[in-house]
Amino acid sequence: MTDEELVQGMMNGDQACFEALVHRYHAPLSGFLQRQLKDPGRAEDIVQETFLKLIRQLKDKRNPDNVQAWLYRVAMNQCRDYWKSSGYQTDRNRFGEPPERKDERTSVVELAERQETRREIRQTLDELPKVQREVVLLRFYQDLKLQDIADVLQLPLGSVKTHLYKALRRLKSKLSKDQEVPLPARGGKKDGIAER
Repeated sequence: MTDEELVQGMMNGDQACFEALVHRYHAPLSGFLQRQLKDPGRAEDIVQETFLKLIRQLKDKRNPDNVQAWLYRVAMNQCRDYWKSSGYQTDRNRFGEPPERKDERTSVVELAERQETRREIRQTLDELPKVQREVVLLRFYQDLKLQDIADVLQLPLGSVKTHLYKALRRLKSKLSKDQEVPLPARGGKKDGIAER
């Protein structure tokens, strides 16, 4: 069934349609929010509140045009509200970042390399401007289409494309710069370029 059919079923009181919609979007929303918040418990709270807001919206006979975009937009707005709250500062000081999960099936060297790569990507993503980071997360971690991202962020499609292009360019530049090892200058060359 399409999202629209599930929502219509929900408006008609069909519990199975609600369960199907939750099944379809719970894990993707939760993963997105965990990456944003770095707090699985808070992420789960926001996912639940997002679905409650959808129920309230439908009870008021207000059917969202694009359910997927609506769910992500509501969840993202709740993240922003949380970050502005005094509770965020308290939680941030009380809890550290969760430890990396260990993969027993890989060698210590492979695990260290994976963790380092993830850490570099996460750090580089965190250095992006907020809108660019959100576009990258929605596109590559949540697999949303560009038009859906535009709906979620309430931006024109052209702006989303521009933010994505700039973000990818910055990520590539930063990550490739970290990988480069400068070569020593040799016989009449400076930084690998012949002097004239």
